[in-house]
Amino acid sequence: MEHRDMSVMEHVVELRRRIVISLLFFTVALIAGFFLAKPLIMYLQSAPTAQDLPMNAFKMTDPIRIFMTFAVSIGFILTFPVIMFQFWAFIKPGLHEKEQKATLAYIPFAFILFLAGISFSYFILFPYIIQFMGNLAVSLGITEQYGINEYFSFLFQITLPFGLLFQLPVVVMFLTRLGIITPSFLGGIRKFAYFVLLVIAGFITPPEIISHMMVTLPMLLLYEFSIWVSYLTYRKVKRLEKEREAGLDK
Repeated sequence: MEHRDMSVMEHVVELRRRIVISLLFFTVALIAGFFLAKPLIMYLQSAPTAQDLPMNAFKMTDPIRIFMTFAVSIGFILTFPVIMFQFWAFIKPGLHEKEQKATLAYIPFAFILFLAGISFSYFILFPYIIQFMGNLAVSLGITEQYGINEYFSFLFQITLPFGLLFQLPVVVMFLTRLGIITPSFLGGIRKFAYFVLLVIAGFITPPEIISHMMVTLPMLLLYEFSIWVSYLTYRKVKRLEKEREAGLDK
């Protein structure tokens, strides 16, 4: 295998090359982000969840901070498939031909799940949290005067982590394919994994049980789905190994 014959220095050089390529693509995507940031900010400000919120800039740097945050986030999202491909290209020499094709197919799946996580958190979870916080403010006689930086920072705090958390099935599938984890291992650490997911949900959501459960339940289902994906992948890997051994015996 070509990858195993490479020296440590060759690995470092190859890794640096993959990182440089990713950074070049990110630079181009960041330029695109500069053009897309303003219309996206304007769209989100006119969305139903933000229409009735009086947003203000409490610091002179708030507008540029928001603009740059959106530009960088757009750049990262656009570069995400490239980053995944460069990672795959880095480990490709150490995989068999069938493994190379199978793991390459994970990239579009991972990008779709990333967008699905962001969409779920923005269209389902985020409106509920905003409504709950608004109703709580009214019940406490509090006049809402939100800073635009706080609003969008909270939006990113809710959406981006979900985009990353939705990568769990792809990560599990990939690690199972490489033989690093098994479905029995995932089942064995289920209680610990549930606890970690509960802690993550606590960091993402405000201290309120309904929104906490709206985050926790999808993550627990996602973990169980990942175990099922690992099981299917593990069976396929074992079948391929038997076919390979049978081919060598002939």
